[in-house]
Amino acid sequence: MTWREAANCATSDPDAFFPSVGGSMKGPAKVCAECTVVADCLAFAESHESTRDYGIFGGLSVIERRALRKARGVAA
Repeated sequence: MTWREAANCATSDPDAFFPSVGGSMKGPAKVCAECTVVADCLAFAESHESTRDYGIFGGLSVIERRALRKARGVAA
């Protein structure tokens, strides 16, 4: 089983993880908080340019992932 198949979001509405600007993260954050593969999801987002500016991955929004990259000294 891959991490994507094991992810809690695999059985959730995918649209919830791509909210419109100003949309709520509460639902996805709860799903991610209870997920066993959240670190794999975040690593995927960080290693795939196409996910950099879209969606919630690893329980983090785009803004949160940018802040994390900045804190790590990685180009945003």
